[in-house]
Amino acid sequence: MDDTAFGDVGIPAIQQVRGFQTPHLNQLANEGILFTRMYTEVGCTPSRAAAVTGRLAVRSGMYNIGMLLESHGIGKREVTMAEVLSEAGYATAFHGKWHLGDIEESYPNNQGFDEAFFTGYNQILSLNTVEAEQGNASIGLQESILPEDRYKIDNTFITNAWVQVAEGTKGGETRQWRDNSLETYEAIDPEAQKRTLEFIERSAKAGRPFYVANWPMMSSFLPIRPKNCSVARSMLQDGLQCNVDVFVGKLMDKLKELGIAENTLIVAMADNGPMSHNSPPGTGFAETIYRGGKGDFLEGGVRVPAMAWWPGTIRKGQLVGDMIHITDLFTTFARLGGAMKAIPTDRVIDGLDQTALLLHGDAHSRRDYTFTYAGPRLGAIVKGNYKRHMISPDPVGEASGIPAAFYFLPSDPCEKMPVLTPLIHLKRPFNRMMLRHDLWKKKYPDSREVHGVPWTGLSNATQGIKELARPKLDIRELPFDPLEYIEHLDEVPFDRAMDPSIGD
Repeated sequence: MDDTAFGDVGIPAIQQVRGFQTPHLNQLANEGILFTRMYTEVGCTPSRAAAVTGRLAVRSGMYNIGMLLESHGIGKREVTMAEVLSEAGYATAFHGKWHLGDIEESYPNNQGFDEAFFTGYNQILSLNTVEAEQGNASIGLQESILPEDRYKIDNTFITNAWVQVAEGTKGGETRQWRDNSLETYEAIDPEAQKRTLEFIERSAKAGRPFYVANWPMMSSFLPIRPKNCSVARSMLQDGLQCNVDVFVGKLMDKLKELGIAENTLIVAMADNGPMSHNSPPGTGFAETIYRGGKGDFLEGGVRVPAMAWWPGTIRKGQLVGDMIHITDLFTTFARLGGAMKAIPTDRVIDGLDQTALLLHGDAHSRRDYTFTYAGPRLGAIVKGNYKRHMISPDPVGEASGIPAAFYFLPSDPCEKMPVLTPLIHLKRPFNRMMLRHDLWKKKYPDSREVHGVPWTGLSNATQGIKELARPKLDIRELPFDPLEYIEHLDEVPFDRAMDPSIGD
């Protein structure tokens, strides 16, 4: 699920304060493990890339959060969780918010999933609509409802064609699903949930092991809703209480009905912290316990609610204080699925096998550290209870060579009080961690971002989509290819303005 602060799910007392309830998600936590130190990446695209590859997003070039017609995506060289588990005979499916690219090689059905129903982008799709334009929640995208601009020279600057949702099968065709309307957007999660339950039932009845990722859109960013669901009257709380939580209840019931609950592991978690910077109105995002949110390497940006449920295998009622990282899911699922031999050995896999943590509980993690990137730059390192910001908001201190950004997390979970003198002895240990990390990166360099023409290979592509690859001029009359810029997009500097809080 998207942009949810630690504590907003799984802890009823906090939910009472925040004005909503998630009884089924809380049941998952009560009947299994509630993690208190699940770390992710700083944004939705990086976290999703880390989940499917078991690698920090910087390694796959997926550190940019994809927006409309981004012309990039996860590259075909990456080996995904679906590809690894497919090697072990698993049926695989993806349903919901993919957000890992709009180029053909990045489609989930081209990344190892047997079937896929997916979006190339995020919830801003709900603002790319006529209704949003009418309410000024989006400006200038839906020009058909605007008066004619007498001073407009061309029609090439504003996006005119995109794909909101697509569906496809491995080795088969990929098609656009319905249109780009708000009505279609609001149908994404119900359709994804229906397909997930049907996929599970088909796989179970065929006696085939399965892996399915259901990553919900959760809610619309359009601030006008016919009826509010939660006391909080906001997007986040309504989406959790009356969409995601209801589906989790149906999922648990379906597994019990099919008699496979004891043979099925559910992991429910957020992709990153709350969208506490520049969020649309009426969203309900809040920092809750930790400071920071989406885009930050602060704990509030990367420490998220997470739980695991596996009746008969995971002991009930566990509160686990061990550190675990989103990349660990890749390696752990491969171990549980008997697919370790399919994990590639020609690159760094950051995910650690956390099977022992699931089977034996608290104090059985294989991880006590994280590296958190802010785009392509290392933002912070955590080792146990200690944290150092590698990007400092104090340029004077940073220039002097005496870093001020050391934190002892138990006494300062909001990272508001950097401690220099008592923790200066950690300067060298953190430097050693960073140097070893960089030496691995030198041996196994990060991949460059992969770019291309968006939304190619659709069997039912509209004329507008086809024209994305066809400049409206005679290229023989030009000294360059007008689409050549796509090959150089990875040379554009990382735009910190997209995440203005980085380093704060």
